Amino acid sequence: MMPDDAARDPEAGGGGRPAAADVARHMEITEYQPTRLLGRIRDPLRDNLAALKSVFRTAGLVAYFRAVPGGHEVTLAYPRDRRPPRRWVNLVLFLATVLSTLFVGAMQSGYNPLADPLALVHGVPFSLGILGILGSHELAHYFAARRLGVDATLPYFLPVPHPMTGTMGAFIRIRTPVPSKGALVRVGVAGPLVGFLVAVPVTAIGLALSRVVTVGQAQGGIPLGSSLVFWLLSVARFGNLPPGADVLLHPVAFAGWLGFFVTALNLLPVGQLDGGHVAYAVLGRYRRVFGWVVLGCLVLLGLFWLGWPFWAAMVAVFGLRHPPPLDDITPLSRTDRVLAVVALVILILTFMPAPFGVARLL
Repeated sequence: MMPDDAARDPEAGGGGRPAAADVARHMEITEYQPTRLLGRIRDPLRDNLAALKSVFRTAGLVAYFRAVPGGHEVTLAYPRDRRPPRRWVNLVLFLATVLSTLFVGAMQSGYNPLADPLALVHGVPFSLGILGILGSHELAHYFAARRLGVDATLPYFLPVPHPMTGTMGAFIRIRTPVPSKGALVRVGVAGPLVGFLVAVPVTAIGLALSRVVTVGQAQGGIPLGSSLVFWLLSVARFGNLPPGADVLLHPVAFAGWLGFFVTALNLLPVGQLDGGHVAYAVLGRYRRVFGWVVLGCLVLLGLFWLGWPFWAAMVAVFGLRHPPPLDDITPLSRTDRVLAVVALVILILTFMPAPFGVARLL
């Protein structure tokens, strides 16, 4: 996940203002307000758009470009003063998450760290699995953002005393505007793609350590649903199970299952989730209506799992609005469109209507 913390406040600082003549070389101006320009960017559009970006950047302004009926609009803002990131917070949260996932992993393996703290060592496989997936997901966002000139923080991990996971995931903060719709797709897809690629071998290793049992043999087991990719990996490992048989998941396999589940949640095409970034770039003006449709579908999926309406409510609380990129005019490249399709394929492979209902957890 990558919440946007970009600066858009025109009163947040000082700055210059380019001469109207410098702007008029590249744009036919019909309205010239202090923080808003209307008109039409001259042809060739790509060249003059790049020139305007340079003009406003030289003046110390943040310029947002978007198409409007009959032309183009430029909204101007001053960049906010950004405090240096407090990386000790990232470190403390990461260490706390290591501890919480070690605890959960040990409990899943049948040990009680409260009675014997040294039993935490038995939680290493689960902790490595889940942190490897979450960490690779967020670091992919981080490096993609930095490569595209976006100021992003290192990952913030979220430790929680949840007996199944030990963590609520992780996120990075985007501290400056994303430069274009294409960059929005690349940063948004990078995390789920890399996290998915890490989750596949983690799951395969975990399934190799899992075993088939008779249904009801696993005392205290929690039934789990199966995404398409998890089912394919399970079939590759165990084949088609006979009636009355089930898979008792090793903690590493459960880490992979969680990785796929988190990937699907992040790829939901709504709000400021990773999928929401892609939906913004691809759908344009239709994104708001589409967002409400997605929320409605999540509410209906409450027939299978009550967590979906809760997730829909969380997305609605945090808002369906999406911060615009600086350049909302330049169309997506072929590579960006391919990445958007890749994101859709991964969502299909990892999504499960009923996350809790089929396989079993040790």
